Amino acid sequence: MAFEKIRLGVAPTKRGFLSMEEAKYQKDKFMAVIRSILPDKVEIIDIDDISENGILFQTDLIPAVVDKFRKANIDALFTPHCDFGEEQCAAGVAAQMKVPTLMWGARDERPNTEESRGRDTQCGMFACTKVMRRFGVKYSYIWNCETESEDFRNGYDSFIRVVSVIKAVKTLRVAKIGARPVPFMSVMANEGDLATKFGITTVPISPTAIAKRADEIEAENGEALQAYVADLKARMDTSTMEPEKVVRCASVTMATKDLLIANNCSAAAMECWSATSIIGVPVCMTMGELADCGLPISCETDLNGAITLAILRAVNLGEEAGFLADLTIRHPENDNAELLWHCGPFPYSLKDPASKARLVGGQERFELKKGEITICRFDDCDGEYYLFGGEGKAVDGPETTGTYVWFEADNWKRWEEKLIFGPYIHHVGGVYGNYKKVLREAARYLGLKFDDAHEQGIYSL
Repeated sequence: MAFEKIRLGVAPTKRGFLSMEEAKYQKDKFMAVIRSILPDKVEIIDIDDISENGILFQTDLIPAVVDKFRKANIDALFTPHCDFGEEQCAAGVAAQMKVPTLMWGARDERPNTEESRGRDTQCGMFACTKVMRRFGVKYSYIWNCETESEDFRNGYDSFIRVVSVIKAVKTLRVAKIGARPVPFMSVMANEGDLATKFGITTVPISPTAIAKRADEIEAENGEALQAYVADLKARMDTSTMEPEKVVRCASVTMATKDLLIANNCSAAAMECWSATSIIGVPVCMTMGELADCGLPISCETDLNGAITLAILRAVNLGEEAGFLADLTIRHPENDNAELLWHCGPFPYSLKDPASKARLVGGQERFELKKGEITICRFDDCDGEYYLFGGEGKAVDGPETTGTYVWFEADNWKRWEEKLIFGPYIHHVGGVYGNYKKVLREAARYLGLKFDDAHEQGIYSL
């Protein structure tokens, strides 16, 4: 599934009586920087056609700026200060747009002198953010740093990812494929709450519908199915499976994708092992393959797990698939490592190059690659919603069945205590990269309680 660009409205501001020449110089510098960051993921909507040099300092232009941003349906707003700025303009636009807003201004080079006055940028942002608070604007902030600095580039990049998460959650349609397996009370979720609090829509799809569509695909035996089967056999060792079962795995994957797209769903929670008799094969491979198509699917009809996966796809802007894993056993030799495992639903794209992929009974078997990993879990209890997040890395460990990765945390005992006291279950999502600060900020916008894995919670005995 294609990643939809983030539409960012940019409304720079200046103080009316301060130098326009200097303000334009500052604006041209930061616009050049942000246009170079994630250009294929972000569409920038400026106000060059509305105000002088595309800088807002006249209150009578606020309606025109708001109108343009509304017509563009912006996802977020950036109000960079070229100098002290006009808080009535910056806050006036932000209060009407009601979208995530980014505050920043370039570090002032020097104090005022008898000969010249500086920009007073930092001073103006202290004033502006107070007005933002009064107007009920929720905003993010990059500290007062130089335009060409890594702090600014990283902060802007993180804000775009925060907006991506918020947009993904608020527009999310999750396919609920089947009922939860009877023993799994832990995956129960409140669909009404999800709709009311976050705008998340749950779309029921029967496993029977997938089986029926898979039957049609097999009966047609078209070029797409034949090519997909050939591709599977080229990537994975399927020698232990009957040829017709490999075809069935392929047709079920194609059928599930068809139904998700037809229902405009970008994630799913799927009844898996308990629906095998209906679908004809385990759906583990289907989950891994569709994750690589931008359609993440959680096991065991775990709705909160599906939302977790959607968050993780958004946090890395759709660049790489995430995975949903069971928390299983401690590493036999590394006290800070844990086995993240599942019976075979991880994305093939995350496979370690040294690991040979096999398809056994419809379930994938391989180890994930090494690298930095962010772990996440969206969950709830008693009407409160939480987002657990932390960072670690993949490390060596004993070989096992299914799909897996050995994950090393900074202090697994603290992580385990956090997860046990919850409210979490045995499922967590993982994505390669370091995104904890993005998840923390997204949680603030979404009204979630962020649970930092790197901070001590309730102690075990």
